[in-house]
Amino acid sequence: MTTLFIKNMVCNRCIMAVKSELDKLGIEPNDVQLGEVTFERELTGQEKEKFSKALVSLGFEMIDDKKSRIIEQIKNIIIDLVHHQDNDIKTNLSELLSEKLHHDYSYLSNLFSEVEGTTIEKYFIAQKIEKVKELLVYDELSLSEIAFRLNYSSVAYLSNQFKKVTGLSPSHFKKIREDRRKPLDEV
Repeated sequence: MTTLFIKNMVCNRCIMAVKSELDKLGIEPNDVQLGEVTFERELTGQEKEKFSKALVSLGFEMIDDKKSRIIEQIKNIIIDLVHHQDNDIKTNLSELLSEKLHHDYSYLSNLFSEVEGTTIEKYFIAQKIEKVKELLVYDELSLSEIAFRLNYSSVAYLSNQFKKVTGLSPSHFKKIREDRRKPLDEV
């Protein structure tokens, strides 16, 4: 079994795109997940090169060094947690990352900061705020429901963090988004 690590995979469409490219190339993956593809066998140099070129055309790239793989795994765990699991964790982020990646959190934190120029915590907050924006635009949940869903201790804490990151209050952001939208019959 061999695993290739891929940078910039952030959603289920990314997984589908990678599967589609592998299918076009006639390469059978064992499994495709965010940031990684496993194969039953080692790919030939030519297969790897073709796959790498196909990935680049999609906005992805293969990751060869260990540090970059760890960074990408941290990002994928956070993205999956925030965007695909409704932040349903009862443990803290540092414990979760240490457990999943089998490294001490201080090592992960220092590596992430050194390579990305930001902290894991700030990256996590940025992902949560993106999810808040998405949920505000969908207009299906109240702010208190969004706060609960994303594990904020209160609506006030969510609002303060949202304003600190975006410069806008959640209600102002929502209003701006609504003002930009036109009904389909006016487009």
